[in-house]
Amino acid sequence: MESVRTDFYLAGDWAPAEGRQSLEVHNPSTEQVIGTVPAGTADDVDRAVAAARAAFEGWAATDPVDRAAHLDRLHAELTARGDEIARTVASELGTPLKVATRVQVGLPLTVLRSYVDLAARPAAPQTVGNSLVVHEPVGVIGAITPWNYPLHQIVAKLAPALAAGCTLVLKPSELTPLTAYLLFDAIHAAGLPPGVVNLVTGTGPVVGEALAGHADVDLVSFTGSTATGRRIAHLAADRIARVALELGGKSANVILDDADLTAAIKVGVGNAMLNSGQTCTAWTRMLVHRDRYDEALDLAAAAANGYRLGDPFDPATRLGPLVSAAQRDRVREHITRALADGGRLVAGGPDAPVPQRGWFVPPTIIADVDPDSALAQEEVFGPVLAVIPVDDDDHAVRVANNSRYGLAGAVWSTDEERAVQVARRLRTGAVDINGAPFNPLAPFGGYKQSGLGRELGTHGLAEFCEVKAIQR
Repeated sequence: MESVRTDFYLAGDWAPAEGRQSLEVHNPSTEQVIGTVPAGTADDVDRAVAAARAAFEGWAATDPVDRAAHLDRLHAELTARGDEIARTVASELGTPLKVATRVQVGLPLTVLRSYVDLAARPAAPQTVGNSLVVHEPVGVIGAITPWNYPLHQIVAKLAPALAAGCTLVLKPSELTPLTAYLLFDAIHAAGLPPGVVNLVTGTGPVVGEALAGHADVDLVSFTGSTATGRRIAHLAADRIARVALELGGKSANVILDDADLTAAIKVGVGNAMLNSGQTCTAWTRMLVHRDRYDEALDLAAAAANGYRLGDPFDPATRLGPLVSAAQRDRVREHITRALADGGRLVAGGPDAPVPQRGWFVPPTIIADVDPDSALAQEEVFGPVLAVIPVDDDDHAVRVANNSRYGLAGAVWSTDEERAVQVARRLRTGAVDINGAPFNPLAPFGGYKQSGLGRELGTHGLAEFCEVKAIQR
């Protein structure tokens, strides 16, 4: 059934879009249109920002315990809609339903719950000499989010912004906007005060640019490509506005010679293929000690070949499609170029079978990848893993750091202290040792061209605060 939305969420209620243009939403598994949303304009952004500005003073003055109670009600409303959200993500993004339920819905609920607790106990003022140092909300937030984790990426901005006392205008991706509408249905039901959160859908060149460059937006929080992040930073710089940027990645999975190879390969391939490889933190470069290289390739090929592509609502499906035909074609081009550059195909590839309908790319593993080649340097954002042999720990660190990105990574070794030493040398914002679980309270963000600032936990909350010194 097609979902037709003709409204924005402004000043606490659904408001009809004034323009007549709409954007189609496709199911990447069937290639069919499953919904439409309005294509917003700069005027719509003006309306939304004005609503957020009008609400800011009252929300900033709200007792932190009351702000926490609002977030708690939102958590309950989202939890009640969990199944519907998971099915919507499976439809508009193609994530297998099991993964959509566990990750696409489960993770943002966990993050939101963490900010219910953090909102209720804000940072206490500090006394530094004769100064009282306090934290205050930065103001109106312009949040621009991507399509690959359509609920999580919003919640990771919205929850700390509201906890800090900020108000917000959201522009979700036009490729997966239906999930955002379900979120705002929950926001409306939770009874957040009018204007605290506002929604305008549309394209990046129109709505995104208007929001990023708006004179009354105090901070722009963006997740997406490095190229777009650079443009947003330019727009914000013209008015000396703050930005928080979570951008691209090309993370290295460093497998040392003493690692539990079976576990390292299984988890490493799974990480690279999660969400069909459409994950900024994906470990897309696997660095394996040369003495164990051939064994690792055999294990990686077997793991990749075990992924079944298909309908995300089929319980047997382990890998869904890419989000669009354009994304599928870009990933295919990366594979073709990598093979032309001397890479050796181990699994998948351009001739591997895929479903006849839908924008699928098979799980692909390419060995003998030159660390300076395009496949090792560029973010593919698809189910493609580059495998690179290394000689020792020092060589592994040099190859891992040979990237303009620095978002995530991993190290595997039976000697934990050795693994920690290697992890400390990696120029990246996060490193997992031996498959350690994700921590939603730990700071998340990158070095180099992977972005500016941090999300999640207390560090994510601090992004939405100003610091004031009051001398007495």
